[in-house]
Amino acid sequence: MKTIKQVLGGDLRQYTMVLALAVLIIVFNVISGGRMLTPSNFQNLLSGNAYVLILALGMLMVIVIGQIDLSVGSVAGFSGMVMALAARDYNLPWWLAVLLALAIGAVVGAWNGFFVAKLGIPGFITTLGSWMMFRGLVIWISQSISVPAPEELRFFGAGYLPEWGPTFTGMNNSTLVLGLIGIVCFAYFQLKNHKRQGEIAGGVQDPMWAVVTRIVLVSALIGYFTWLYGSGRAGTSFPIPGLILLILIIIYHTLTQRTTFGRHVYAVGGNKNAAALSGVNVSRTYFLTFMNMSMLAAVAGILFVGRATAAGPADGTSWEMDAIASVFIGGAAVSGGVGTIIATMVGGLVMAVLNNGLMLMGVGSDKTQVIKGLVLLAAVAFDVYNKSAGRPSIIGRLFGSGEEKKEG
Repeated sequence: MKTIKQVLGGDLRQYTMVLALAVLIIVFNVISGGRMLTPSNFQNLLSGNAYVLILALGMLMVIVIGQIDLSVGSVAGFSGMVMALAARDYNLPWWLAVLLALAIGAVVGAWNGFFVAKLGIPGFITTLGSWMMFRGLVIWISQSISVPAPEELRFFGAGYLPEWGPTFTGMNNSTLVLGLIGIVCFAYFQLKNHKRQGEIAGGVQDPMWAVVTRIVLVSALIGYFTWLYGSGRAGTSFPIPGLILLILIIIYHTLTQRTTFGRHVYAVGGNKNAAALSGVNVSRTYFLTFMNMSMLAAVAGILFVGRATAAGPADGTSWEMDAIASVFIGGAAVSGGVGTIIATMVGGLVMAVLNNGLMLMGVGSDKTQVIKGLVLLAAVAFDVYNKSAGRPSIIGRLFGSGEEKKEG
């Protein structure tokens, strides 16, 4: 037990959903006859769910401050539709149409943020109104007809990293380089963190063998998925939407963990009154968080339109539900103040693998929704129960850990 904790780097509970994700992938791969773990399936899985994962990045911050945003799907659909109409009817260059969509996201976010931050209207009510408005506007301005999108957007919504140079490995070189960068970065930050632990007086430093073992294990995992994405049919590799998602994950992980604004977000979610007394501008934090959410919704809408090559009147329907579910499955607290970008991405991947695996099994969309709802309820109920009872997680029970009962 102690050895496992040293290799994993601490609290085993943080790996509960990672274990659940791994089990889901293995089970679906066995049941589907090996169709889950194939290059084409994982490329489609990432491209087809990148927009929801991008929404989840912003939704985490909204939920951490103790609010909710129900308008993101409608805002994504509206932004994408305006972009397509502007390019078709006004002959705007594709890049200018994209900037217009992002500007719409910023304006809508400012609208929502104004009502929440300045007028004190709860985010649930504010964004419920926005959800109704922009869902109606999408249908109104499109006249219930799909609108073709600029061809250039297809690269961002459904493109792949380019091929270059000789293929000695039989893999896409761009994907190979991306994987190597991931391995080097992970090893660098693990060694840097180990060195920092040693410099802290009285700090507990992981043994070097545990750090090296962790680096080897994670590097092997990154290497496997690098091979999976880079060894598909000719012309495919790691998806561009996935690359955009990776960049946003790095940006938002840094934003939430390393910046003053990120600290303010968690402070407001933990205790709004205490945060205000300590000098945090609560209204400004609310405003910027909602603006950020709507801008990410616009990004999600742009990627989806690029993948579909057209904007449709039903785009964005129920996207907010998947984004919210991803955040809560990732371990965010219902009351706010708790949650991380990485855990949210794991929660989003659990939802994506569920969708993909059930589709491979031939399960209909109706039954898929039932299963996803049950998974969400189970995850949140388990989190709330453990926090109220001070109990360890499933992993803690499996390994006999009765420690760290301090969450609550």
